[in-house]
Amino acid sequence: MNIQLNKALEFRKHGRHKESNELLMKLVQEYPDDASINYQCAWSLDLLGEEAKAVFFYEKAIELGLPPSELEGAILGLGSTYRTLGEYEKSKSVFLKGLEAFPENRAIQTFYAMTLYNLNEHSKAMEVLLNCLIETTSDEEILKYEKAIRFYADKLDEVWK
Repeated sequence: MNIQLNKALEFRKHGRHKESNELLMKLVQEYPDDASINYQCAWSLDLLGEEAKAVFFYEKAIELGLPPSELEGAILGLGSTYRTLGEYEKSKSVFLKGLEAFPENRAIQTFYAMTLYNLNEHSKAMEVLLNCLIETTSDEEILKYEKAIRFYADKLDEVWK
């Protein structure tokens, strides 16, 4: 199994997504209860633009139990896939669970903000993105205004007179 899985991952690494997916689909049939193979299969379907098919494999991988490093990716993949399918509430739910488990993951936060945007929760989306920006930037001009950006991040609709 490991040799075949490694081969599939090598195919992906070199942009041979269709071949990678074909091999992963065979592996998932042979090892349907292997969480990592389900996750890799979902990822490969996403790369091929087959998001609707990927959902089942992401969900199964998470349900079977993944190590933290793969779980982060599966949560990001599933939440993002739900978003692209227009399943915004499901996406939000997945991302909230992901943020609870991985509160420092900026990629999850960023994709969560996109989902909030789709749900017309624009203020919250901007708050999340502004906080991501200020916590990750090395831009000196932005950092000069860190205190103000943090203060206004959740007050964008307020007007002071």
